[in-house]
Amino acid sequence: MSSVIWYLYEFARKSWAEKFANARTDQEIMETPSRFRDFPQVRKEYCIACGACTAACPAPMAIKLVRTSDNSHEEGITYPIINTRGCIRCGFCAEVCPTDPKTLLCGENHLIREKFTILPVDKMFVIDDYLCIRCKKCIKTCSEIAGAISEVDKKPVIDQSKCIGCGECIKNCPVKGAIKGIFIENVEEQKAIINMVVDTLEARIEADQDKIMELEPEEIYKIDFPTQELVDEARKIIPNDELIRDSIEKVTDRLKMRIVTWDDEKCTNCRLCVGECPSGAITYDKEKGVQRNPDKCLRCSICYQTCPFGVAGFYVARFLLTETALEDGVIKITVKPSQLPIGVD
Repeated sequence: MSSVIWYLYEFARKSWAEKFANARTDQEIMETPSRFRDFPQVRKEYCIACGACTAACPAPMAIKLVRTSDNSHEEGITYPIINTRGCIRCGFCAEVCPTDPKTLLCGENHLIREKFTILPVDKMFVIDDYLCIRCKKCIKTCSEIAGAISEVDKKPVIDQSKCIGCGECIKNCPVKGAIKGIFIENVEEQKAIINMVVDTLEARIEADQDKIMELEPEEIYKIDFPTQELVDEARKIIPNDELIRDSIEKVTDRLKMRIVTWDDEKCTNCRLCVGECPSGAITYDKEKGVQRNPDKCLRCSICYQTCPFGVAGFYVARFLLTETALEDGVIKITVKPSQLPIGVD
């Protein structure tokens, strides 16, 4: 009986009633970590309706373009909307968005394999009709130089017989990639060189995985990689030193490589990452436990964000080619950790 009276007394206290009415989640628990990549945030005022985000999205029906209605004061605007039931938060859309500032924001992106976005040697200029926004800046710029660009069926077209290859159209184009400089011959050979260079650099970095995993959050790991090996392999593909150097420079100028490390010793086989991996690169075997297939990995960072034990590590590598003779050149590689600390205390 006394215990019942005690409980009634507690419930009747004003302080208990106030705590119950004003209950809040602990601030430390509810705060989102800075490393967390949420669903893409859309800033529709910056959208140019190029459609690059919808083309890049790997998840069906996760993103689509919509247009608001016109009114007497202004035209409607086109912008993307995100279906959170389909979005896998890979960051593809934000990565390929060409606007500055970005129309789409969702945090650090790791999905795109940069070797497939590097352009070959600049020899002929072409307009990507898919990315072109019909602003006509290229037409105006070229009219003052060579008059090689004109409007045909409401689209800018380059007359190759008049083009002098000055590159001013690219400099004045507001959309990155809408005008491309390409070398029309040996395109397949250039792709082969680019893929070979990227794969070789990635293998060189992964060879030092144990040292990279020991990096402190603000520490940088440096590697000097001689170009002789790359040049020898590239010459087997095509004996053209000018094309080879230009292809290597395209890689070092534009490539930002995401490196994934995997520490099996920290893995507890909780399998949280297995269900989250969008590409099936992480699997579970009763005998071997959790396994990662690097060939299937998209570098999307989902496992990195999911694992509570620091098994997966993410690092960013950048490259710089020294200005020397082709065979004597050196590619300076810098690798640094991403924001999320590796492992747990």
